Amino acid sequence: MEYTTPLKQNHVFRRLYAKGESAVGSFVVVYTRRNGTQTNRLGITTGVKLGHAVDRNRARRRLRETYRLHETRLKRGYDIVLVARSAAIDGDFTAMGRSFLRQCRKLGLLREEAPE
Repeated sequence: MEYTTPLKQNHVFRRLYAKGESAVGSFVVVYTRRNGTQTNRLGITTGVKLGHAVDRNRARRRLRETYRLHETRLKRGYDIVLVARSAAIDGDFTAMGRSFLRQCRKLGLLREEAPE
């Protein structure tokens, strides 16, 4: 991912959940907050309720790929956390991409101009 770094610190996740904005979809819940830099930071969370490790890892891979495909359409300078829902494991991949973009549009993350 060209414009994104990983988000791994627990305190940043907690601050994002408490003070960030969120949008809920059938595949993913998107939390976001400005971070004051020129890059996005991405965190992906999958809860134990989703199933065994194989299922959680599949959901993570699918969400990471969905983000990667649409990264150039997003504004920069945000912390973004994607929380997987059960449909992210084996749901339709193109529907997941549409749902992700819908949530980003609600949060004002989509760029208006053409990508660089």
